[in-house]
Amino acid sequence: MTEIAFQIILYAGNGRSNAMEAIQEAKKGNFEMADKLINRASDELAKAHDYQTKLIQDEAKGNQQLVNIMLVHSQDHLMTAITVKDLSIEIIELYRNK
Repeated sequence: MTEIAFQIILYAGNGRSNAMEAIQEAKKGNFEMADKLINRASDELAKAHDYQTKLIQDEAKGNQQLVNIMLVHSQDHLMTAITVKDLSIEIIELYRNK
């Protein structure tokens, strides 16, 4: 369980970092790079989400696991990173339409 939690944290962190970098590129007017970074963020977050989905599917099959604090922490990272990516897209559009 802890290993899966670390994978979620890793990919969520990568996604969040890419989204934040995308904002900085948009701020400089480099929208092509901003779009590439948002796509990378989406790819990284999809990997994290895949790990989360596997846990949900396993539990739905009756394979219950004890929830540990690391898993809770990883879920917090993932949801925060998804929110950062979504807001980044909006911020980039504001810069693009400026």
